[in-house]
Amino acid sequence: MEDEAETHHEDGDGKIGENVSFPFDRMTVQRFRETFPRARWSEERKAWFVPGSTAGRRINRWLAREASRRDPYADQKGRDAYAFEPILSPYLKVDNNGFRVRTPYSRKIVDELRQVPFAQWQPELKTWRVPFASYDDLHRHWQVIEEEAKRNEPEERRKRAVARKGTEEERAARRRSAERRRRRIPLPADDLPPIGKPVSTTSYRIIVITEVTGEIVDPDRVADVYRDVTREHIWGRWRAPNLDELVRTWPSKTEPGTYEVERGWWQPTIEELREARRKARAKERKTGTP
Repeated sequence: MEDEAETHHEDGDGKIGENVSFPFDRMTVQRFRETFPRARWSEERKAWFVPGSTAGRRINRWLAREASRRDPYADQKGRDAYAFEPILSPYLKVDNNGFRVRTPYSRKIVDELRQVPFAQWQPELKTWRVPFASYDDLHRHWQVIEEEAKRNEPEERRKRAVARKGTEEERAARRRSAERRRRRIPLPADDLPPIGKPVSTTSYRIIVITEVTGEIVDPDRVADVYRDVTREHIWGRWRAPNLDELVRTWPSKTEPGTYEVERGWWQPTIEELREARRKARAKERKTGTP
């Protein structure tokens, strides 16, 4: 399991704090316990719970120290690599602590940055922080990141929107949006997902199926929205999962296979859950509701 710090607003006793998990070895656990003497192991979540409203920042600092411990010269190597072959981009800034990456939002950019070791999102600054030690990895992903950033600048998005106006592409996008608002999804009648539990889907990412209506899907009406739908599908209703449901969902140990993708749903992977949890946390912070 890779290093991971996840916000979890409350533990079972209602205490505010954060969860963190990391590769096990005796010395690492000893250093962790010395730094966080009030931390408790959760067998249910297979993670340590660190209480406190500032736990997230303290955990991130500890993870950064552990990263540098693995290679004491990694930080200097990254500085030297940057000096020899710098990334010159308006989306990248450098300071004494490493790199700051700030771009227009793109899921593709997020996916690229998550592949850079120890890259951390700082929501209060709306910036990704990358240590010097991870420069080589950042450099490998930078071309895709910069191209995607330019593509998602507001002016470029407006140009594409104007170009799509009145086209079949725009009409298809509107049909997809209207269908999403109906909160329904076609499900294989002979292999239904569990009711009331988060599942990943090809159509709407992670959702919770609330009801299977039994109504047969008419492929002629929705084939442009749902690919490969047949008369063997029936309609189900869904809602978005809340943070507590996502935290309690046990991830699949394997990626979905061909069968799972074709049927349209599967047990979420850890990466899918991390993304969904981040969005759920942001929504809670914005609305102020649990």
